[in-house]
Amino acid sequence: MEQIILTEIPRLYTGIAEWMSCTIYIYFLRKRFKGAPLAFIGITFLLMQSFIQELAGYTPKSFWLVGMFTAIGMMFLYFLIACDITWKDAGYFCIRAFILAEFTASLEWQLYYFTVQHTGIEKPWLAILMLLLIYAFVFFVIFMIERKHMNGMNELTTTKELIFVTAVGMTVFFVSNLSFVYTNTPFSSQITKEIFNIRTLVDLSGLTILYAYHILRNEMQVKYDLDSMQNILQSQYNLYRKSSESIDLVNRKYHDLKHQIAVLRAEEDSEKRLAFLDEMESEIKVYEAQNKTGNTVIDTILSAKSLTCQNQNIEMTCVVDGKLLNFMYVMDICTIFGNALDNAIECEIQIQEKEKRLIHVEVLSKKDFVVLRFENYFEGDLEFADNLPVTTKVNKQYHGYGIRSIQYTAKKYNGWMTINKRGTWVELNVVIPIPK
Repeated sequence: MEQIILTEIPRLYTGIAEWMSCTIYIYFLRKRFKGAPLAFIGITFLLMQSFIQELAGYTPKSFWLVGMFTAIGMMFLYFLIACDITWKDAGYFCIRAFILAEFTASLEWQLYYFTVQHTGIEKPWLAILMLLLIYAFVFFVIFMIERKHMNGMNELTTTKELIFVTAVGMTVFFVSNLSFVYTNTPFSSQITKEIFNIRTLVDLSGLTILYAYHILRNEMQVKYDLDSMQNILQSQYNLYRKSSESIDLVNRKYHDLKHQIAVLRAEEDSEKRLAFLDEMESEIKVYEAQNKTGNTVIDTILSAKSLTCQNQNIEMTCVVDGKLLNFMYVMDICTIFGNALDNAIECEIQIQEKEKRLIHVEVLSKKDFVVLRFENYFEGDLEFADNLPVTTKVNKQYHGYGIRSIQYTAKKYNGWMTINKRGTWVELNVVIPIPK
């Protein structure tokens, strides 16, 4: 009878392990609160998690799954309240924390059972000592390992990634607890020592799989970032060349301007004079493409895009306070402006009536935020999936990276991106808190 009791991990131990696992990952994520409010939230969830597990211990085994899923739901809620992350990110880290908690609680109780069996000592002080030592060791090791791969960055979990991690977590959980719940199956064991080994080793395997997947996921993100960076650098070089060509053209035109004025004065035919003036006015519009916003990077991008718009008969207006973005890295500014304007220009080119080809750009401050707004005229319906517009291109595989790059960049600065359709206008907004 004593062995049967020892087979069951105390519910309080499991609740503490779940709370500590969540707290480990929350430490690395961007949080909604700091100081005393965050400590209050942590203590509250520790008490709630422990209460739920203790309550589940008094329910029949037929309700065992209900209790466990309630505990998982509480862990998920802990992530959502404490961290400034999406629900998919919360689900991703909740599964990782849950498997870590299962492994820690199982390992501690297995070692305690082994100690009791070999020493014959079954005292409360021994149980508490083992709990403190094993939990402290496991969570310290996990903390040291995880900090190398979670440098304060929030994740951007996709639906497929969340489904995969959830499938792995649930499989590990059910296999590791099968002998505990159902002893009369082909895959169960009735020997206490084997039950411990199965549970601990399966949990360790699941923990290793999820950790390896996380490393692979990070490496893929780094590769994507490097590829994006190369594209941005190439785009920067092209923008620089266009800007240099424009400046050279301006210098040459101004040098020739005095000669053109002399020819214009000598021309007696009024029609030829007007035609000559129209030509000069057209060339002056190219000079007007040199934007001065207070940020040299934005000036370069807007100048190049203005020239492109003129070539495509697109009217682009700008009300931009570039100084508001001086805190951002050059590459991040290029990512937002380059991709947003490229998408807008590509959309306007498809419009047959040239007088409707309109783009408007704004950068302004609202309270403690800087708002980047890109508007363009759009005809037709716009479909959305996951709050992002669905492309109408035939080749959908390589489309959409520009919008996701803008979204990813905004999140780097604790901001967000939205896309809305208002009447015949599509509006892309990037809102970023102004650093203090």
